[in-house]
Amino acid sequence: MNFAYTEEEEGLRREVQAFIKENITDEIRRELADAHAGKGKGPHLTRLQEEICARGWLAISWPREYGGQGGTRIAQYIVEEEFLRACDMRVGGGGSGAPAILASGTDEQKRRYLPDAMRLKISFCLGFSEPHCGTDLAGLRCRATRQGDKYVVNGQKIYTTNAQNATHIFLLARTDPESRRQAGLSVLLIPMSTPGITVRPLWTIQNDPRAPVNTTYAEPRTNEVFFDNVEVPASCLLGEEGDGWNVTQRGLNLDRVGSWRYLASVRRTEDIVNYLNGDGPGAAERRGDPRVRDKVADLWTEAQMCRLMTMRSMSIEARGGQFAYEGAGEKVTGPEHGVRATEAISQILGPYAQLMNGSAHAVQSGVFAHNLLGAFQSTVNHGSIQVMRDQIARKGLGMPRPGRRPG
Repeated sequence: MNFAYTEEEEGLRREVQAFIKENITDEIRRELADAHAGKGKGPHLTRLQEEICARGWLAISWPREYGGQGGTRIAQYIVEEEFLRACDMRVGGGGSGAPAILASGTDEQKRRYLPDAMRLKISFCLGFSEPHCGTDLAGLRCRATRQGDKYVVNGQKIYTTNAQNATHIFLLARTDPESRRQAGLSVLLIPMSTPGITVRPLWTIQNDPRAPVNTTYAEPRTNEVFFDNVEVPASCLLGEEGDGWNVTQRGLNLDRVGSWRYLASVRRTEDIVNYLNGDGPGAAERRGDPRVRDKVADLWTEAQMCRLMTMRSMSIEARGGQFAYEGAGEKVTGPEHGVRATEAISQILGPYAQLMNGSAHAVQSGVFAHNLLGAFQSTVNHGSIQVMRDQIARKGLGMPRPGRRPG
C-alpha cells in the first residue's frame, strides 16, 4: 500500500509553505501570543486570516453547499499541518464545535453557522468540564430548563479554553432534571455575548514564563464560565433534546481527526530528533550514545504508528464511514506516546530538561521543559484515556459494561 501524498497534494504543500514564508512575520507571532492570552486579534493577524479565508484554506473538505471547497480531508490536513508547524496557528474548520454541526445540525443550522465559521466570524469553545466532575462528563450538573420557546441555563463550566475569544460556546447541559448520567443531556449553541454569561480567567502553569511557540499544550490561559439565568431560543438546540451525549461523541470523534491532535502527540519526538541532529550544547555527545539512539528510534517508530492511525481516521471520514472505536484508539495511542516521549527526553537531556523559556542555558528556548509541564494534559483532554479504552472495549470489541453479563 502506498501511503505517499499525490503530486497535487505535494503541490498544495509547497504553495502553503511559500505563503507562510512570505507572510508569517514576528508581528504575526506576537499577535498570536497576545490572542491566546485574551488580548484579542491584532491588525496583522486579522489581515493574515482574511487572506487565508480568501484562498479557501479554512474549509477545503467541507461541502460546497455550505461554503466549503468540497475537497479532500488529506488536503485540509496538509494546510493545517504546515501552519501548525510554522507558528502553532490552527487553520481549518472554524474551531471546535463545527464538525458536530456538520454531523448533527439541521440544514438551517448548517447554513447559519458554517459559512461564518469558515470566514472566522464564528468560533466555538467547548463547554464540557465542570468543577465537581472533572473528566467524568456524564456527571455534569449545568442545567438548561425548557420554558416555551426558550431555554434558561444555570451552572458553571471550567477549563474552557479560548472562551475569552470564542463567539459561541458548544454547551453540554442537563435538560431533564430527573435524568442520570448520559441520559437527559442536550447540546446548545450559545452566543458568548448572551446576557448572564461571565468568563473568568484561569492562568496556567505555561503563562509565567510564557511557553515558546510549538510547545504542546502551551495555552497560557483557560477559563471558568458561569451561566446565571441565561436565556437562549430553543433553535439553539443541536440534535434532539436528550441526545446530547451522542451528539457530543460524534462531534468529538470528528474533531479528534486531523493534524492538531496528531502533532500534539508526536512533535516532542520530532523536537528531540532535530536537537540531536543539530549543533546545540551536548547534542553531539548524546547522539553518539547507542542507548539514546535506540530509545529515539523506538519513539520515532511509535510516532509513525500514530501517523498511520490518523490517516486511517481520515480515510474513514472521507468514505463517509462511521467511527466505532477508531477515534478512541487514536486518542489513546497518541497521548500515551507523547507522555512516554516526554519522559524519555527528560532522561536524555538530564538537568537541561528542567530549564524553561528565558533561562540562559535552556535547550531550544526551553521547549522540552514546557512540554514536560503539559505532557499529562493530553491524557485527559477531549476524554480521558481510561474512558477511551472503555469505548474501544464496548464499541470495538463488543464487550459488556463492567458488572454486566452478555446476552
